[in-house]
Amino acid sequence: MARQERAIRTRRTILEAAAAVFDERGYTSATIGEILDRAGVTKGALYFHFGSKEELAIGVFEEQLAITLPPQACKLQELVDSGLALARRLRSEPLVRASVGLALDQGAMDLDRTPAFQMWIDQNVQRLGEAKAQGELLPHVDVADTAELLVGSFSGVQLLSQLRCQRQDLERRVVVMFEHFLPSIAVPAVLARLDISEDRGQRVLAQGRVEDREPERVPVEQRGTRPVAVRDQVAGPEGVAAVRDQVAGSEGVAAVRDQVAGQDEALPARAPSGA
Repeated sequence: MARQERAIRTRRTILEAAAAVFDERGYTSATIGEILDRAGVTKGALYFHFGSKEELAIGVFEEQLAITLPPQACKLQELVDSGLALARRLRSEPLVRASVGLALDQGAMDLDRTPAFQMWIDQNVQRLGEAKAQGELLPHVDVADTAELLVGSFSGVQLLSQLRCQRQDLERRVVVMFEHFLPSIAVPAVLARLDISEDRGQRVLAQGRVEDREPERVPVEQRGTRPVAVRDQVAGPEGVAAVRDQVAGSEGVAAVRDQVAGQDEALPARAPSGA
């Protein structure tokens, strides 16, 4: 567990260093040596995670979408949330800013930048497809065309905001974009329920981070080996009966065994002595 956590931290450190160098020097001028110096890792550590400078760039691209937002019953709300959350992250996360900058770097002639846009388009296609299946879209809406239009519109809006005021007004501009964009694709009843406020991105990001921090496990007591979740479940005669019924038969035994094993595997490891 500690080794896996160190590997995750090392990969993140390399990505942040690469993003900073790409942002400062441009993709073509950036070198692996500069990224190594910025990250403070060995060449072996870098090549363990990324086989080339291009793979590093793809890893930076992926950071645009590397976040899980709270699911919504309305899929168009999820579409709005993803756009407003990205706007917020562009203002607050250097790695995301570098990712978008790299995708729009027209000087990066030796880098295929289409994956950065394709990943984003694919994500929007999925959400729009789910929205259409739920009857949230007007009949004429073409999902693929709409997904591409949204990506292009957002890219232009964020670039204009960057040039005008270093993206300080980006969330407001994205709200305006959605206010013009959504009436052309959304069923009126759905449109009326959408939350397109400027602080929506900040709120859903905060909610997602809280949910990520909520443990799905309960620590094992120092005096015993049974997880607290199981101990509390069997406390009292009613709990004993419930567990007895649960484990009746081989399938019940397997279920409890898997539950306990999953909790044991998820226990927090001691902090590693070094990265």
